[in-house]
Amino acid sequence: MVKALKFLSYLMGVSIVLIGIYHLTLGQWSVPGAGPTTATIDSRERFYSAIFLGYGLAWIWAARQSPIPALAIRALAGIFLLGGIGRVLSLPVAGWPHWMQIAEAVIELLLPLLFFWLADADEKAASGDDARETPLTARRLPA
Repeated sequence: MVKALKFLSYLMGVSIVLIGIYHLTLGQWSVPGAGPTTATIDSRERFYSAIFLGYGLAWIWAARQSPIPALAIRALAGIFLLGGIGRVLSLPVAGWPHWMQIAEAVIELLLPLLFFWLADADEKAASGDDARETPLTARRLPA
């Protein structure tokens, strides 16, 4: 579980940084199905993209800690979940978005649950309390 936490946290960070760079670079044109809008929307898109890029760097920072801090993982996953909840709140107000954003919403609502579950794996392993991870890792065959 520790390897999964490290890998997924790092992958999450790198993915978010790349998405942030993509949106920061393309502005309004990076939004699927949006087409040309206004300078205000383009400016806002690029601003939020820079913050999203920083959010990805926070994931990478957390993944590089030893042990990976469970509190940081839970906080970062909670922010991601909040984004998915924001998309759900948008449905009755604005209707269904582009299919790509529906897929993103599903990921934003489900992936945090995996991170909440894995969050303390590295801290447990570092403290020697990793025997509870699975029955297979708790039992060792004699050599």
